[in-house]
Amino acid sequence: MREEKMIEIVLAGNPNVGKSTIFNCLTGMKQHTGNWAGKTVANAEGIWKTEDTAGAKAFMKDIGISQRGAVNIKLIDAPGCYSLAASSMEEEVARDQICDPQADGVIVVCDGTCLERNLILVLQILKHRNDVVICVNLMDQVRKRGLSIDTKKLSQILGVQVVSTESSEKKLIKKNLSDAVIKLTEREGTYERTSGYDPDLLKDPDEIAAQAQEIAAGVVIRDNEKEDTSIKIDRALTNPVVGFPIMAMMFLIIFWLTVQGANYPSDILSRALFSLEEPFHSGLIDLGIPIGICDMLAYGMYRVLAWVVSVMLPPMAIFFPLFTLLEDWGFLPRIAFNLDRCFKCCKACGKQALTMCMGLGCNASAVVGCRIIDSKRERLLAMITNSLIPCNGRFPLLIAVITMFFAAESGWKGAAILTLAIMLGIGATFLATRVLSQTLLKGMPSSFTLELPPYRKPEIGKVIVRSIMDRTLFVLARAVAVAAPAGLIIWILANVTVGDMSLIAHLSSFLDPVGRFMGLDGVILAAFILGIPANEIVLPIAMMIYMSTGTLGEVSDLNFFHQLLIDNGWTMLTAVNMIIFSLMHWPCATTLLSIKKESGSYGWTAVSFLVPMIMGTVICSFTACIYRFFL
Repeated sequence: MREEKMIEIVLAGNPNVGKSTIFNCLTGMKQHTGNWAGKTVANAEGIWKTEDTAGAKAFMKDIGISQRGAVNIKLIDAPGCYSLAASSMEEEVARDQICDPQADGVIVVCDGTCLERNLILVLQILKHRNDVVICVNLMDQVRKRGLSIDTKKLSQILGVQVVSTESSEKKLIKKNLSDAVIKLTEREGTYERTSGYDPDLLKDPDEIAAQAQEIAAGVVIRDNEKEDTSIKIDRALTNPVVGFPIMAMMFLIIFWLTVQGANYPSDILSRALFSLEEPFHSGLIDLGIPIGICDMLAYGMYRVLAWVVSVMLPPMAIFFPLFTLLEDWGFLPRIAFNLDRCFKCCKACGKQALTMCMGLGCNASAVVGCRIIDSKRERLLAMITNSLIPCNGRFPLLIAVITMFFAAESGWKGAAILTLAIMLGIGATFLATRVLSQTLLKGMPSSFTLELPPYRKPEIGKVIVRSIMDRTLFVLARAVAVAAPAGLIIWILANVTVGDMSLIAHLSSFLDPVGRFMGLDGVILAAFILGIPANEIVLPIAMMIYMSTGTLGEVSDLNFFHQLLIDNGWTMLTAVNMIIFSLMHWPCATTLLSIKKESGSYGWTAVSFLVPMIMGTVICSFTACIYRFFL
């Protein structure tokens, strides 16, 4: 063994075989997991402290090695790949890591339900190195299909260790892999490795495929094979006629639960947070802080934070768990399958449907997720158009406007209108993608392999913890971090006067002619401009300007807010265009920074800013002209 460096083990395998779940189990980290391919787009590293198991002790005793306790291993989670003959960016990353001679071994995770396909990658890896452990995962799914796998025979055929695991059995994963890896590392120096990837070893892919088929036929035992339930469900979900209505109905139910469930918690949370405002203000005064700074901190920063938390947290705490349930069940790849034809007509890649769905949670995260798209042109298309899908930060504004003007008495009606708004965003994505594909980003759509994974029963407790901790609180923390300084700036703009008007009033007055032409007003445009740090603060900024108080108002009653908007000239046209402009305006600051980082170009970042803004401006102006012509 090499003592000068930590042992390095690479975790490899096809996409969607439970690799990231195993990585999280072994390292205690929280890589994003879900029932769809393409979540891991770069190497992830963690420290795995192997179990000091009885099996490992017995093995080391047999070969004459003294017990040394648990071993710390650097575990590298490579992106999923189907072949070492890379055809995409993530497959190149995975291939380079798997074939790296500096790595001390490779664990290849295989999906036991489709072992033959997974064995192709295994055989390719074995041509480059034999310090390999095969982990046949998802054995619970194998049994449900009436199948079994002879892992001992598979080990004899391949000449390497083979262990079986189930993603839901963490203790079994740790025990089996700890035993196998300790055995692997204790025999360091007896293995053969190439100096790196050698394409000459993969000259005959048909031979490798035939060998994989032969091996699978010899080790997969079909005891009482049952028809895959996924196939039955997919006949409906992927049907070109009924697939889209079913998809829309699923989101309608999610939005209804979000709209209905968020109202009362938002009200309770708002009252609780605002009840602390005066004690906070008094406490600052007691500390001897000047009254002006106390007002700025309490009525500027704290009030914005209270607004953001009370308005954002309840909808997110409902939406993210529901969305994660669909994700873990395996619904997202079916959406991508249904939308693939539409994106192909727009000369884009069907994988954009996956990143578009990710945008419902956070556009910035979705932009990073665009790495799963191989072509640079199609990756740019996905990044530029992603903000046309409303993120969770825009839901509170959409829900509030829809409830006040269109669905005060019916939660189902509000959910239906919100679903239509999402569909409008999807349509705008198709339109923008098509136009860009014929102008700035000309090209033809690339083909890609889309795996429809089997439907899996989500682990409810795990879903709730992951969606709350990794998504809800993450997005909320980002919004709070942005909203705090934004609240200070907004308070200053609202309280510093030039002449007889505040700076923020001057800004809204300057923008008012443009806003009126678009069917909005200057206050709304000013709120969107000042809300660039985070979409969550657009609504409270608009309310503050309308109330002319210099601070954000404490309003938890939508009826009061509705009347406030009516008194300030809002009509049905204003409400409709507010929804449209909320869907189609510039991305938030975090998303723009993500686009700059991923594209490496200020030019494409500027395009990402301008495209949705131009679309929103044109569509709002058009609806305003139509409204005025007929009414």
